[in-house]
This record gives sequence, C-alpha cells and structure tokens, in this order.
Amino acid sequence: MKDKTKKGFLLVLATAFISGISIFVNKFGIAMSDPYVFAGLKNTVVAVFLVGALLLINKQSLKEIKGKQWLLLLLIGLIGGAIPFLMFFKGLSLTLAVKAGFIHKSMFLVIALMSVVFLKNKPSKYVWVGIISLLIGNILFLNIKPQALNIGDLLVFGSVLLWSVEILLSKKLLNDLPANIVAGSRMFFGSIFIWVFLLITGKFSLVTNLSMEQWGWVGITAVLLIAYVTTFYSGLKHVSAVEATSVLALGAPITAILTMVFLDKSMSGMAFIGIAFIIFGLYIMYSLKSLNIKQWRLLRNR
Repeated sequence: MKDKTKKGFLLVLATAFISGISIFVNKFGIAMSDPYVFAGLKNTVVAVFLVGALLLINKQSLKEIKGKQWLLLLLIGLIGGAIPFLMFFKGLSLTLAVKAGFIHKSMFLVIALMSVVFLKNKPSKYVWVGIISLLIGNILFLNIKPQALNIGDLLVFGSVLLWSVEILLSKKLLNDLPANIVAGSRMFFGSIFIWVFLLITGKFSLVTNLSMEQWGWVGITAVLLIAYVTTFYSGLKHVSAVEATSVLALGAPITAILTMVFLDKSMSGMAFIGIAFIIFGLYIMYSLKSLNIKQWRLLRNR
C-alpha cells in the first residue's frame, strides 16, 4: 500500500471510531434539546473552530479559490453541512441509534452505486467483494431484520443520499483544494443555512432557553464532530469515496458495542461472525489492493 493511500486509510479508520462514538453520544444529546437547534449549535461551534484554524494556516489558499469552486463549496455546505444534518438528527430522535448507525454506515453502497450510474466509474471486483462482505457483516452484527421503516429511518436515509452526493463533490474538489478548506467551507456555509432555517421556523428563540447540561452536550458532540470532519476529509483526499465510506462501516459495530456496554446489552455469536465479515471486507479492499495483477492472480489460484 502506497504511503498516501495508507495515510488516507488510517485517517478514515480514525473517523470510523469517532463516528461510532459520536452516534451513541448524540442520541443522548438530542434527547436534551430540539434536534434542529442541537444540530445548529453544534455545527456552528465546529464551523468557528475550523474557519479560525483555516485563517491561521491556509489564509493564502483562500485567495486562490476560483469562482466555480466557491459555488461548489457553497453547494457542499447546503447538501452536506445543512439539510442532511437537520434530517439526520431529527431522524435520530425518532429511531434507534443502532438502526441509524447501520443506515448511515451503509453509505459506501450508495456511493458505489452512484459512482456507477452517474460517474460511469465502475469499482473493481475486489471492491464489490469488500462491499458485499461489509454489508453482510453489519447486518449480522446488528441483527438487522426486515421490518417496516419508520419516519425516523427514512429521514436518516434521506440524509445519507445527500451526504453521498456531497462526498463525491468533495472528492472532486480535494484534487485541487486542501482538505481543511473543503471541510471548513462545508461547516461554515452549512451552519449559515441551518440558522436561516431556525429563524424561518421560529426556533431561534429556543437557544436562549438551553440549560448548562444541554450546552455541555453541545460542546461534547461538537468536539467529536471537529475530529470527524478533520480526519475524514484529510483521508478522503488520498483514497476513493467508496473506500473512505466503506471504512466508516466499522462505526456501526462500535455504536452497538457502546450500547451493549453502557446499556447492559449482550453480544451474540452471530455478532462475532458479523465482525469477521467486516474485517474480511476491509482486508479485501485495502490489503489486496496493493498487490499487482500478477500477484493477485497467483493468490487467487492457490
């Protein structure tokens, strides 16, 4: 595995752990306040931090951004940093954290299909094998069974569709722009759109009624989100969108493990089989990728 690819993999691997913890923690934070206000405050804190860091580190790079790139950054803020956050946190308040985690971590499948349909970018066989293995692993680990989707699940799935489009756009911009500019713009423009929504819906006044405990949850989840966007977009710069989101599939088992530990749940034998499928899927996608064609054929024919 090349150094840059390895770096990208390790960064999104860190994102997966952060995401798994974040979904578990956010479930408690949302219960403490209105989900829209919660998303707006949290994203604003993240935007202030990222933009501040950007002005200190990459201020010169901002002057080199072209007009079309600014429009794409604005679009990323809308469909990545605003609308899907409102949909996701509202959905999370109406469904189980484990279900939301599974739907969110299935984003790699949505992005793979979008890449084929819209970008005519067909993933290789080893990627499809990894994707299928990851999907089976999450289903087994989380004991997902066919059942009617509630409105919360649909909202989470809608947010996944928007985030998938945003990630593909971000990957394109990352070819020319630093990761902190893409991540910072996403959260900055996104938070502006969220506050416009709060003003229009009359929820802005709820901000002044938050307790110290609620502000504490905002702070905790904001720190996790800062770590999430920083590691993910830095990693996305060096790996494909499908590969980056595939690693995030590890987040769902992490959320489930935290639920088991802190909410007194047990882990079945099927869950361990699911973990094995997830690990195998990631191994196929990353370890075998570094082999050349001749080595791959020799390995396959053994």
